[in-house]
Amino acid sequence: MTFDTIKLDKGLYTSNKGFTRALEEIDPSENYIGTELEGLDAYERQLKRFDIKVKGANSDTISKFFQTSDSAALFPEYVSRAVRTGLTNNILEDLVATTTIIDSLDYRSIECVESEKVTDGRDFINEGTHIPETVIKTNSNLTQLHKVGRSLVASYEALKSQRLDLFTVSLGQIGNYIASCETMQAINTLLGATKSLDYAGDEIAYADLIEMWKSLAPYEMNTLIAEGDNVTKILQMNEFKDSYAGQNFHATGQLATPVGAKLVYSPTNILSGKVIAIDKRYALEKVQFGDIVTDFDKLIDRQLERATITLTSGFNRLIDGACVIAS
Repeated sequence: MTFDTIKLDKGLYTSNKGFTRALEEIDPSENYIGTELEGLDAYERQLKRFDIKVKGANSDTISKFFQTSDSAALFPEYVSRAVRTGLTNNILEDLVATTTIIDSLDYRSIECVESEKVTDGRDFINEGTHIPETVIKTNSNLTQLHKVGRSLVASYEALKSQRLDLFTVSLGQIGNYIASCETMQAINTLLGATKSLDYAGDEIAYADLIEMWKSLAPYEMNTLIAEGDNVTKILQMNEFKDSYAGQNFHATGQLATPVGAKLVYSPTNILSGKVIAIDKRYALEKVQFGDIVTDFDKLIDRQLERATITLTSGFNRLIDGACVIAS
């Protein structure tokens, strides 16, 4: 069977694997190595089959998906991928160490517990002596998962003549909303960390950043999370105004701090004056149940009114010592 003879239907969406993986099993990409279709996944080959262009100024209209029943089956996957564009380039990428995809709503993460702490440079292991332990065990609590998303409210008649490139931008906004909800979950999870410091004065100062940096050791302070006034105060520190930090900010828009950490602006209002410092490599795990879920029945049948787009996810602190909170 080749990609242009496959029968497409709603059944590909009911698989736990998801549409693209289910389609890949029928039409493996490895069969196209060395051909002009190399580099395309199974879904992209179907777009080529039906000559549907989803990107660029000359992209097709939404109605192109609904010329046949087979091509209509591609529309929910297009919606999912367009929403996913809004999930990228958000601050979660600066907070999450690893993402775990699960196929059950019951999930327990692991936690690492060091039975002995390093005290000084003389903590060598002598012959016949006890070797310090790091205990890895299953967390006693289930990960709390939350469903977030939006309902797509529109009529097919109103949208059928719209270019897909423009519609992708609109769907990306739904992804951006989902990412904002996930960011709030992630920050709330980090706020449960046990390491905390008090500001030396009434507000955040450079000395507080140094204390946070010291408190995180032996972990690396590579990300700072702040909101509102605290972002302004950090940016206005004299130490921030050195030539390298200034040039980097003006050139890239990335907020490097005097202590080398990336400053991440939180658009939420849940920090309440706190600043969080983490070692991104060890602080947080994202747990995601499946992928983006769409009302594929409604989308295929052009019943766009109240077609839902959702994602279910949660977060776990991995190593508590890799996060410190100052307030």
